Amino acid sequence: MAGARTASRRWNFHLPAAFGHEEVTGPIEELVRESGVKTGMVCVGVVGSTAAVTTIEYETGALADLRSALEALAPETGDYRHNARWGDGNGFSHLRSALVKTGMAIPIVDAQLQLGTWQQLVVLNFDNRERERTLVATVVGV
Repeated sequence: MAGARTASRRWNFHLPAAFGHEEVTGPIEELVRESGVKTGMVCVGVVGSTAAVTTIEYETGALADLRSALEALAPETGDYRHNARWGDGNGFSHLRSALVKTGMAIPIVDAQLQLGTWQQLVVLNFDNRERERTLVATVVGV
């Protein structure tokens, strides 16, 4: 793409175990503003196989509902082959990460992230121990 602009940034977040979370819309919006991109996309990813990034209405009810849904799909106390092989007890966190995903792309139109009114970006730690999580974002566009 001739004349394309790019910008990247990393952030670190210390998150509690099992369902630690941090709302990260503001830092991503700031990166988009600073990039000068009017039309394009931002790719956001979290480093690690027991973490995820998603969008949700960042409020206690929606977060509790997400946690309950993940507990139904991949319960912490489930019988996981990963646990049998490695003995680390975090088989559930790998499954939750795979289900929610570690990255996503968000369109940028008129220099604005295309998110709904109640849609915020959230980084999640699913591991069974607290972790320092690295979020990486790259903006590309014109």
